[in-house]
Amino acid sequence: MFYREKKVDCGGYREVDIIPRTESAERAVRGKRRKRQRVSEPKQKDLNEKNSKRYLVQLGNGNFGAGDLHVTLTYSAKHLPQTVEEAERRIGNYLNRVAYRRKKLGLPPLKYILVTEYGYAKDDPDHAGSPVRIHHHVIMNAGLDRDEVEMMWTAERINWRKYDADHSYGDTVERMGYVNADRIQTNENGIEALCKYVMKNPRGKKRWSSSRNLVRPVERPPADHKHTKKKVEALAKSTDQGRDFFQKQFPGYTITEIKPEYYEETGWHIYLKMWKKPEKKQKSKKGRKKRE
Repeated sequence: MFYREKKVDCGGYREVDIIPRTESAERAVRGKRRKRQRVSEPKQKDLNEKNSKRYLVQLGNGNFGAGDLHVTLTYSAKHLPQTVEEAERRIGNYLNRVAYRRKKLGLPPLKYILVTEYGYAKDDPDHAGSPVRIHHHVIMNAGLDRDEVEMMWTAERINWRKYDADHSYGDTVERMGYVNADRIQTNENGIEALCKYVMKNPRGKKRWSSSRNLVRPVERPPADHKHTKKKVEALAKSTDQGRDFFQKQFPGYTITEIKPEYYEETGWHIYLKMWKKPEKKQKSKKGRKKRE
């Protein structure tokens, strides 16, 4: 057995896994030397699997931050869709409308992560009836006024000339249900808390999708035999969980979380989360001479 250090980057966000591997397992998958490659996107577009949830956090942290928007969209009884597919068509139309408005205003293209959540009645184990509590969460880039983002959740045709002339026109547009656009607030782990919030409620079903223009998580070539079993155990059990050691290993990053976990079958695993430090601007020699 040996230890592998695996790094996944998405924008300025990085996750590092220090995990044990066996020689037999490596021989089974051994091939050409691995290069930098995009992390495989989960094929099943649901949020029931651990890897799918982790991928969504990486995607969120690599593309969105403070000031971007989290939009919650629900349906009134009048507009309630009969199927999940119908709901996805409606939210797709909404996103197209938002993208069109951004283009008209000269804003950067829409970027988004969409999570659709729904359930079924207890007396409908075969899911033959209509979904219940169906709603959407959209994380999107900033730029549009929040009132506009909320107004566009409608089945009506919007008269943008009227709106641009008098914003009170927006109050006359009927929404398809409750809609709320909040500016995103972050902490040391970026928008991880928001991503976990939209993944909540394990009893419900959740589908997700994203725009094609997002930065995707990339897996760096692994570093094998960099850490010994004895060293990993010592780091995991240390009072600072190896923070001083790892900070020297990743000097260009600010480490925000270190999580050691012990498994009976394989031993210690260590997981880290970190952010790339902003590059320092170099002062030009010309500027220094003028000051002198």
